[in-house]
Amino acid sequence: MVSRLYAQKYPLVLLCTLAALSWTWGPVTAGRSCSETRHVYAEKGYSTNTAPLTQISGEHLRLCPQDYTCCSSQMEETLAHQSETDFLSAIDDTSQFLHTTFTQRHRKFDEFFRELIDLSEKSMNQMFTKTYGRLFTQNANVFQELFVELRRYYSGGSVSLTEVLSEFWSRLVERVFSLVNPQYQFSDEYLECVNKHAEQLQPFGDLPRKLGLQVSRAFIAARALVQGLATGRDIVNKAAKLSAGAGCVRALMRQWYCPLCRGMPSLRPCHTLCLNVMKGCLANTADLDTEWNNFIDALYQVSEKLEGPFNMELAADSISVKVSEAIMHMQENSIATSTKVFQGCGSPRLTPGRSRRSPKESGGNRRPFRTFSPEEKPTTATGTNLDRLVSELKERLRPMRGFWVSLPHTICNDKNMAADVTNEDRCWNGQTRGRYLPDVTGDGLMSQINNPEVEVDMARPDVRTRQLIMELRVATNRLKHAQAGQDTDFMDSEVEEGSGSGGGGERYSDDWPGYRPYSPPYSKPPLNPQTPIKPPRVRDRTGSKWNRSKGQSISAVSRPAFFSLAVLFWLSVMVTVAPFWR
Repeated sequence: MVSRLYAQKYPLVLLCTLAALSWTWGPVTAGRSCSETRHVYAEKGYSTNTAPLTQISGEHLRLCPQDYTCCSSQMEETLAHQSETDFLSAIDDTSQFLHTTFTQRHRKFDEFFRELIDLSEKSMNQMFTKTYGRLFTQNANVFQELFVELRRYYSGGSVSLTEVLSEFWSRLVERVFSLVNPQYQFSDEYLECVNKHAEQLQPFGDLPRKLGLQVSRAFIAARALVQGLATGRDIVNKAAKLSAGAGCVRALMRQWYCPLCRGMPSLRPCHTLCLNVMKGCLANTADLDTEWNNFIDALYQVSEKLEGPFNMELAADSISVKVSEAIMHMQENSIATSTKVFQGCGSPRLTPGRSRRSPKESGGNRRPFRTFSPEEKPTTATGTNLDRLVSELKERLRPMRGFWVSLPHTICNDKNMAADVTNEDRCWNGQTRGRYLPDVTGDGLMSQINNPEVEVDMARPDVRTRQLIMELRVATNRLKHAQAGQDTDFMDSEVEEGSGSGGGGERYSDDWPGYRPYSPPYSKPPLNPQTPIKPPRVRDRTGSKWNRSKGQSISAVSRPAFFSLAVLFWLSVMVTVAPFWR
């Protein structure tokens, strides 16, 4: 009654109000042309047979506002599927940078590391053949087997580097011991006895331990990095292959194609509306963020180790050099070593036709072993450089942090997906042209409880996302152990001898670089003087029995009984200051 009286009294005002509403909210009467909608619809490859020529009543719409519309039921359904396709395509396009980076970096590093191993073996063959002649060619299988096992380890085989190197030195000591004592015949049982005594005599000096640390650290880090890059590639592939739920598809349709049905195809969704839709559709993906960032950080740190103390180029270069030095050391000390072995294993049988000569005499006519000059050392992979590879990788890893949680912003910042953030009043708010009022929700599954655009089932976490999180944790754990020179597949055997970290801290030997003392980027604080000293092991295959800091035997503190009081005094002093020697 009131409205009728108002219309009779103020007809002009009412007409003006209706005209303003028509301009603001779009067409409210039938008959407006749908030519723009039909044109855009046809450009997407769809038939316009079911597209109205002019606007019709929208009671049949299920997703868009039920005002007058340019969309039939079939068009709405088709555009809903198109919105899902556009969404998945946007995810794929945005993640393409990750996939390309991981794929290319994995290939480059893998080719480089394999080439380093090949060149290391080739250089050893060339130099040892030139230096030792038939002595090397007759025993080349010992060295060939070493590189076969190193390749198998790098390729992901179930191989313990500690056992590989231990077996190599065991076989080498048998061959070299026979070569420096050619006047004798040694049975397999006798050579086994030689090997047992080698654990205590250390005929190769400290070189097996040094090479073991250097090779183990480098190979563990190299393998972990290449495996990590492959894992990153696979996880990106899995994470980018989403399936939009029904609630997500409805929201995507409302924001992207409902303006088209209203006859306003150029109107983009408001930026904040787009964010809410994307955060709802990508709620589970955002939960990857924490573990993804940990994974990227671990990759970055391992790559830094490879260009520093765990340098693969230097490790590959050192294999032939340190093996040659080890052979030289055993040859120079062959008299003392042979004498002690003969005392422990008994006198071997003479070779027929040879007289008994001392080890010194027997070695007088042989070509002496020698170390290599710098120009003879193995070269690195042709045309590549580890520092450059690592630098390029680190540059690409930095922007990967926070990728999954920032994905909604990345997509909505695209001008084809949403209106500019400054255009808040002239954008599609889900119902009409105007400002979008609801707040933007937080990131992740649990933050979607108040999402006004997408209904998310928070009671059932996505199984696929949980699996990806577990894969990231496993890969990160492997990378973190590799930073300490530890292989998670052989923790029991590698931790002590392979990591070189002692009690868990970082201590780098004088093997890197150039076999000079190296000051690590950060140092472990001095041990508490009250911390008890761990007694040395009685038998250590690869470790030295000498205090490297002082160059004297730990057991050198022993004195005759009549100096017992002095000994007790000096022992107490040494217990106090010994931790600082390290």
